[in-house]
Amino acid sequence: MDGHGWRRLRDVPLFARLPDADMVALWNVSVPRRYAAGEVLRMQGEPADHLLVLLSGSTAASAATAGGRVVRFGMWRGPCALDKVALLDRAGHTATFTAVGACSVRAVPRARFMTLLDDSAAVRAHVLRLLAAQARAQQDRLTVTMTLPCEARLAAWLLEAAADSGPLVSLPGSQQGLADLLGVTRVTVNRALSRLRGDGLVRPAPDGRIELLAPELLARRATRHG
Repeated sequence: MDGHGWRRLRDVPLFARLPDADMVALWNVSVPRRYAAGEVLRMQGEPADHLLVLLSGSTAASAATAGGRVVRFGMWRGPCALDKVALLDRAGHTATFTAVGACSVRAVPRARFMTLLDDSAAVRAHVLRLLAAQARAQQDRLTVTMTLPCEARLAAWLLEAAADSGPLVSLPGSQQGLADLLGVTRVTVNRALSRLRGDGLVRPAPDGRIELLAPELLARRATRHG
């Protein structure tokens, strides 16, 4: 057994400023979990009894609307802590989290996380910053969805994803997953991708990812209103 596995928590932004002793304690009370691609980590509305710490891999977050439509609204790549808000309001998980690829997770009991929140000013400040950032991001996503055509939304998403991954961008599961994320149909996404490809801005990579060929021109497309 690796006695230094707790060091992986240093890469999680939420825990970055914790003393080593606190990270060791968190590691020791957490439960290891592994998920294969397509497996559900947590369901929307399910009680949030643990903080899920994604050590490696990626997850997609989706939620069901009142009309029954499933909307995918984000992807998270490890290392990070998932759905911290759900542990604060006790209203259940805010989304269904599905593994995009193989994921390694540590589940920290809610009581331990809440104690940490009370005792650590750094963790408390991080959560407050996160809540503010999430509120802004939600407003930005709503604005984009309401005002921009699909091609502009797609260009903006590709640029945002490339900021983390580089010029080769993985789709969130499939074209349908990307369509859910952008709030359009799969056919509409396919047409938008075809236009970007035809204009020489992107091209499909052999492994199924999308390669950005002209980010500066793609940025112009991201601001077009028609």
